[in-house]
Amino acid sequence: MLKSILLSSILSISLFFTVYANDGYNLWLDYQAIQNAELKSEFKSMMDGIYFFGENPTYQAIKNELNTASEKMLNQTPIYTKERLSSTKVWIGTRDQLSQVLSLTEQGEISSLGPDGFWRGPLVFEGKTYYAIIGNKPVGVLYGVYNLLNSIQTKTFNNSSKVSDSPKVKFRMLNHWDNLDRTVERGYAGFSIWDWHRLPGYVDPRYIDYARANASIGINAVSLTNVNANALILTTDFMKKAKVLADIFRPYGIKVFLTARFSAPIQIGGLETADPLDPNVKDFWKEKTDEIYSFIPDFGGFLVKANSEGQPGPHEYKRNHAEGANMLADALSPHGGLLIWRAFVYSFEEDQDRHKQANFEFEPLDGKFRENVIIQVKNGAIDFQPREPFHPLFGAINETNIGMEFQITQEYLGQATQLVYLAPMWEEVLKTRIYRPNPSSTVASLLEGKETTQKNTLMAGVSNIGTDRNWTGHLFGQANWFAFGKQAWNPEITSEEIATEWIKLTFGQNPDMVSKISKIMLESHETAVDYMTPLGLHHIMGRSHHYGPGPWVVGGRADWTAPYYHQADSLGIGFDRTRSGSDALGQYAPEIVEAWSDPKQIPEKYLLWFHHVPWDFKLKNGNTLWEGIAYHYDKGVKDVREMQEIWASLESEIDPEEFDHVRQLLEIQEEEAEWWRNACLLYFQTFSNRPFPSDIEQPEGDLEYYKSLMFPNAPGI
Repeated sequence: MLKSILLSSILSISLFFTVYANDGYNLWLDYQAIQNAELKSEFKSMMDGIYFFGENPTYQAIKNELNTASEKMLNQTPIYTKERLSSTKVWIGTRDQLSQVLSLTEQGEISSLGPDGFWRGPLVFEGKTYYAIIGNKPVGVLYGVYNLLNSIQTKTFNNSSKVSDSPKVKFRMLNHWDNLDRTVERGYAGFSIWDWHRLPGYVDPRYIDYARANASIGINAVSLTNVNANALILTTDFMKKAKVLADIFRPYGIKVFLTARFSAPIQIGGLETADPLDPNVKDFWKEKTDEIYSFIPDFGGFLVKANSEGQPGPHEYKRNHAEGANMLADALSPHGGLLIWRAFVYSFEEDQDRHKQANFEFEPLDGKFRENVIIQVKNGAIDFQPREPFHPLFGAINETNIGMEFQITQEYLGQATQLVYLAPMWEEVLKTRIYRPNPSSTVASLLEGKETTQKNTLMAGVSNIGTDRNWTGHLFGQANWFAFGKQAWNPEITSEEIATEWIKLTFGQNPDMVSKISKIMLESHETAVDYMTPLGLHHIMGRSHHYGPGPWVVGGRADWTAPYYHQADSLGIGFDRTRSGSDALGQYAPEIVEAWSDPKQIPEKYLLWFHHVPWDFKLKNGNTLWEGIAYHYDKGVKDVREMQEIWASLESEIDPEEFDHVRQLLEIQEEEAEWWRNACLLYFQTFSNRPFPSDIEQPEGDLEYYKSLMFPNAPGI
């Protein structure tokens, strides 16, 4: 009883007011004071009479949000009425609750939006006009309120317009790679926000702010723990801790998932095997799953990494991935739970191009997975590289639920010292035409379930969130969290639309400022690719920590070394994945195979990904390959300097603390871009034996010096 009172009290408090400066903690929910007199008057009028059709925890969360927004934007508290027809200005409720005042046409329109959809706009009843925010479920109403507040902040609100929207993807999930000791694998923003040691007794108010932020961008699922899983998370003690988080997140429409270590029956169950076909193992997972649901009735399910990078899985028992996944799915099925099985698999024993191995494993199993299994596939076949062609599993399996896994945390893209806006990279993948199962198919249309009978659609993003005051380490890392939510809701939205919205919510409305910051953001990914891995180069980062260049890294298994991927020699550079090489290209649709098999026809951004070409190979602009590589590295450095200049011109427009934060990190980014350029060009020159173009900034330093650099304490390992 005391716990429920505590949670209720916390949920009813607005938590975004702090004594700190504008340090980024408020994210895109800063709710800056409205300056436009007309808009201020309209919003004030709305806040002077709000009627809720019913009461529930989600409606309480909505009231808390309206309180925070109104107090910050208007310096007043909203007025809530108990009589819907008296002084009411705004009606908030579900379609069922408002059925008596909705026409049949309006009811049909709203019903078609699904459980997470919303409708908002003017509603006429008995000669009086009300502004209504309606969903089929309370969570849809919540999304509609956030959409309204967003329109007020970005000055796009029109009280005479009707707005409706619904997500194109069913499950929009953040995957935390957080460990139980609060370290975060590939985390660059401090420690894990989950304070497992003090849970369940201590509830950090930050958990509610986290839920608010996610709900505001439509994220509705969260996996709390690292895919390199610890079986302890499935013990009763940790279930009690996870229950507290699930209770906090529930009003915001967010379901909790846990990562399941495949060997848990041995580690915490006292069994001698984890064979998925063993009856005792099946009983263990059934009983364990039932116990979780006794604590968390709306538990989402399990996320599993198996038989990859040393993680246990069904292969130890000569079983395949379908047999392993289905055993867990059967335990979840009676409760309506999902089993998300990662396709990032490559064998220590398999001497094959890693690009091919996921297809080897999963294509023969298509159609053999349970209906509540989703295969979670990375955007590319290697490992979240700065640029990858789309994964060939998209379009290759069409009788199994398939989901996307993006990486929001910047493991290979500068971590938290570099400004790299990731939405253009994700947009590039999502909008790629894949020709399967239909000639017009794209990755996005496949993920949305348009091309198949897939019911459980998923887009997941590996979180970049930590205990840093601004949540993401780099202020602009917030834009990637924001963008992921927007693209998971609608994979067809443009990265430019998202950037404009985030800038206005974060920094304000000044058109010149919005234009300049948008330019920085929209060009930043290409800039990073230029100074890191141009023309299809990949996986040439430092060993283990992946911080900085390491094209010389050798030792250990081949596909953990850089030369395995760039294959530079005196004749040329690049990985031949055509029929004359590993034939990984053959896993794509015939139309792509035909277009990309010719090094003169393939998009040059993928050239060295699929082809080993001579140093004097002519690029489309007439430069040789060697010259092109040098020009890309040089351009990347110069573009970072341009980013610095643009940012410096905005000093009078940006909060001083936020401005200086970004300014300092841009200085680091310039140094790191120069480091990448110098180290890579000096290294590759030892193979090309050609001079650098005279019109570039000549690489400085000694190659042996760059090789000697060590970073044993780099974050995120």
